[in-house]
Amino acid sequence: MESPHDAAADAEQFGLGSEDFGLKGPRGWVFRHVGFSAPPGSLVAIEGPSGSGRTCLLLALTGRMRATEGSARACGLELPRKAAAVRRIAALGPVPGVSELDPAFTVAEHLRERALLQGRYGASLRTLLRPRSERRAAARTRIDTALEAAGLDLATLPKAERTSVRDLERLEALRLSVALALIGTPKLLALDDADLKLSPAERAEAWTLLRSIADSGTTVLAVCSEAPEDAQVVRTTPAADDAPTTPTTEEETADAFAETGRA
Repeated sequence: MESPHDAAADAEQFGLGSEDFGLKGPRGWVFRHVGFSAPPGSLVAIEGPSGSGRTCLLLALTGRMRATEGSARACGLELPRKAAAVRRIAALGPVPGVSELDPAFTVAEHLRERALLQGRYGASLRTLLRPRSERRAAARTRIDTALEAAGLDLATLPKAERTSVRDLERLEALRLSVALALIGTPKLLALDDADLKLSPAERAEAWTLLRSIADSGTTVLAVCSEAPEDAQVVRTTPAADDAPTTPTTEEETADAFAETGRA
């Protein structure tokens, strides 16, 4: 892993960063010596081969996994000490084994469910006491705003909002996952495998989408196999020869997620 000597953890200066950040699981080091700094509204790409700890690093930086050495800060909050607070302001897009779309759900069902959860658990008491009609209108506005930011036009889908997730193209599914995450208006958006199974043209569209979200002020953290030139890159490498292997499949990542524990 790269470890710049000037990697910062100053909450007033950087939206996302780490210093000598590492996570050790039951089978050895998953990642280690990660250092970088990025201002708010950055597009940060975690680049590396499968099995190099990319997903676990993303989960640690969003407060979903507890690191075992070093420190990090996300939107001014120290990790792992303030992991619960980080989870409240960081939203996950697609992360296999952790945050995934249900293929049996329609697009509308996913959107309604997320808006309902956001309205119930992410709203203030004052908001919850508003008339139901106002809350429904507010939920619709959140959905429409998120869909626009994610560039997902429901009218272009095979059955509009009644389209099942299993019938979505890969890029459409990515846009839906991003829209669901944006319903909660997070300060940090994180997603895994941002360029997986995309054609070169689709990859360009995906990065344009993520860049536009970052330009709006939301810090974006994306795992990928090849980062775009304008992203800030954090590179990961496979575990050393004398270290146990790191998770390489969805099941192994989920196991590591459970074994290391929520932060």
